[in-house]
Amino acid sequence: MSLADILAERIRTTGPIPVSDFMAEALGHPEHGYYMGRDPFGMAGDFTTAPEISQMFGELLGLWCALVWQSMGSPGRVVLAEIGPGRGTLMADLLRAAAALPPFAKALDVHLIETSPALRNRQQQSLADSRVTWHQRFEDLPDGPLLLVANELFDALPIRQLEKNGGVWRERVVALDDGGALVFTAGPVVDEPPLAPAVLNASDGALAEISPQGRELAQAIARRVVTQGGAALIIDYGYGTSAAGDSLQALKGHKHHPVLSEPGHADITAHVDFQALAEAAAGIAAIHGPVSQGRFLARLGLEERARMLMGNATSEQAAHLASGARRLIDPGEMGTLFKVMALANPLLPVPPGLEPAE
Repeated sequence: MSLADILAERIRTTGPIPVSDFMAEALGHPEHGYYMGRDPFGMAGDFTTAPEISQMFGELLGLWCALVWQSMGSPGRVVLAEIGPGRGTLMADLLRAAAALPPFAKALDVHLIETSPALRNRQQQSLADSRVTWHQRFEDLPDGPLLLVANELFDALPIRQLEKNGGVWRERVVALDDGGALVFTAGPVVDEPPLAPAVLNASDGALAEISPQGRELAQAIARRVVTQGGAALIIDYGYGTSAAGDSLQALKGHKHHPVLSEPGHADITAHVDFQALAEAAAGIAAIHGPVSQGRFLARLGLEERARMLMGNATSEQAAHLASGARRLIDPGEMGTLFKVMALANPLLPVPPGLEPAE
């Protein structure tokens, strides 16, 4: 039985399901979930992330972590963790860069948070030369000062969608049409929806998105870096300021795919509301950013790093490096849509790359 059949039977039995339930099942169903049994990355997969585009991305995050570690007083042990580590490419590049500062490399206690057996297997291959511990949940990390990286994680956390009809907000749900196909429809009224004022007052027909898991995770990270020290770096695509709109999308073979078609066989994501994450962590941790990924990487020296690597590269390698750098920082590529935000212990200085605009 396919996941579409399982969901259809559930809807027939218990009624329409919220968009968040559909997304959670499509991505994380133990048997049929998109991430459970496949490697979705790269040209042979469905999408490509920054670490797969260029080694410089992970290297610069290694530099960022080293500088923040120094600002923490260079503790003799620090928990270095990544949530949603993909193939392990980012962490491998980060650790290679960290080796340039031996005291930092020696202090690292490396942990990955991964729920997918297939991806965990790929990570073990990528990091075969490193000592790494895997966990299912953020809460399972060991105690101690923390350096955390979450690249393109929050966009894959299930979202609720609300639609405004007749002046009221209703939960958007997934139901069945007369032919038994999955369709979107308006569900029950949502009293006092947790929306920013600008979104709450949107006109009829507007759609709004909420990520309860994203907010809860941001709060948990904030509490952790405040009580035990450290900082977390969140990199993703989305809105700097909360806005109404439908950003739910599916990708299959690097092309857009109908969201409700073939659940479990396509990636499903939504834009990250950075304002909502910041508000969830406000009053707990210090919040830096968001700034554009292009500005963040440029401030960390991406272009200088590219020139240095190109100096010892073949013409083909140099072209690949230049192309990768452009994709990461160009406003028409990932430079503007992708944003970077840090949640940090309030006693730390502003982390590198996230300084306020002059």
